[in-house]
Amino acid sequence: MYLCNFMFKNKRSINQLIKSTLLCLLGVLMFSCKTPKNITYFQDSKNNQTIEDISTGTITVKPGDKITIVVSSKDPRLSEMFNLPIAGYRVGQANLPGVINSTQQISCYSIDNEGYIDFPVLGKTHVAGKSRTEIAELIKGDLIKNEYVNDPVVTVEFSNLYVSVLGEVNHPGRFFIENDRITLLDALSMAGDLTIYGQRENVTVIREEAGKKTIYKIDLTKTKKIYSSPAYYLQQKDVIYVTPNNTRARQSTVNGNNVRSTSFWVSLASLVTSVAVLIYK
Repeated sequence: MYLCNFMFKNKRSINQLIKSTLLCLLGVLMFSCKTPKNITYFQDSKNNQTIEDISTGTITVKPGDKITIVVSSKDPRLSEMFNLPIAGYRVGQANLPGVINSTQQISCYSIDNEGYIDFPVLGKTHVAGKSRTEIAELIKGDLIKNEYVNDPVVTVEFSNLYVSVLGEVNHPGRFFIENDRITLLDALSMAGDLTIYGQRENVTVIREEAGKKTIYKIDLTKTKKIYSSPAYYLQQKDVIYVTPNNTRARQSTVNGNNVRSTSFWVSLASLVTSVAVLIYK
């Protein structure tokens, strides 16, 4: 009641209130339209800058991983005994006459808790901690040494290795690893890059090492910090989380209205203007 009496008696104060509200609204709009400082990656990079890698970053297999191993040679009869059976299954309307719609899948080797696989003829073979190339060379050497195959070609592929990307990215999800190494930038690219609401300076990589979770923080706006981080080269089952910025956090309220939001000040200016119009009538 006191506010209403004051407003009726002093129109000059009302004009000042309207002007102040509109100025605040203008300031908020200008601030909201300003380009955020930390949107651009590699802000401190220089032309012809050289940065040394701290590690090779090659993916090595661990207990619980699955891999496929295929042995081939000039004589298929010799290499056939070293390959697991191919599992075949039909999909679609396979019972209809004349319809052949089938898919074949090579069986996988599961690495046990001690890091071994049970390879045909060769028996228990330790592969944990080795890359695809090292596993292929190991099996190839054993085949030649035991005179099973003179000219083996061994191909090793990953089967269930993946990284997970969560948070403020365009396509969060689980992405399978196909190459010998994958970087943080590769994973973010597969996830469709960060949204405009993602904090470039606050990307988290969670990694399981020796039964413990290790957390790495990476600032994508700083070139050296990106490439010098132990988490730049990812490992299987790494989790990448992109933290939302304050704008996204404010949108998590019921209707996004709070004292720092543009909609709040627009609503306030509308209210003040409406009251002024009613008073001057």
